[in-house]
Amino acid sequence: MNPKVDFYFSKNEKWQNETEKLRVIVLDCQLYEELKWGVPCYTFQENNIVLIHDFKEYCALLFFKGALLKDTDNILIQQTANVQLARQIRFTNIQEIIQQESTLKAYIYEAIEVEKAGLKFTFKKTEEFKITEEFQKKLDENPNLKTAFEALTPGRQRVYMLYFSAPKQSKTRVARIEKCTPQILNGKGLND
Repeated sequence: MNPKVDFYFSKNEKWQNETEKLRVIVLDCQLYEELKWGVPCYTFQENNIVLIHDFKEYCALLFFKGALLKDTDNILIQQTANVQLARQIRFTNIQEIIQQESTLKAYIYEAIEVEKAGLKFTFKKTEEFKITEEFQKKLDENPNLKTAFEALTPGRQRVYMLYFSAPKQSKTRVARIEKCTPQILNGKGLND
């Protein structure tokens, strides 16, 4: 156990028992415990394998390369349609964790084997992401914006496309596009 990570397990009273149990299970699998992104992250030979995190409705193990796991028990969850590789196993009480302990260890050991084997995942290309109607209209109306957007790195393009497509209401998508247009024209990414 890494003392730098200890605070995480006492900060959230709602999931404290569950996350502490997950910690014991993961550490039993001989992974190294670190603090990354403010959450406990477990690595094998400096490669991220799994992390523990909690939300309002559940706590979870997140497998960084979960899409490459066999998921024989059909318990891995894709958080959103835009998450390509990572997968979660969610828990709403300590009993679920206790009952699945051997299964969880099997998944962790499989994730380590995936890492050892150097398996790779084929990510969707930027062109495969959908451009919202509102953004496509703006690109068609403004050739300078289209040129500036196409000059961005594929990663920056993806981030904008995901950001613009997230809202359910068209007016919110339009507002985001309007707000970001100057930044795109200046060759900047959403988070630059």
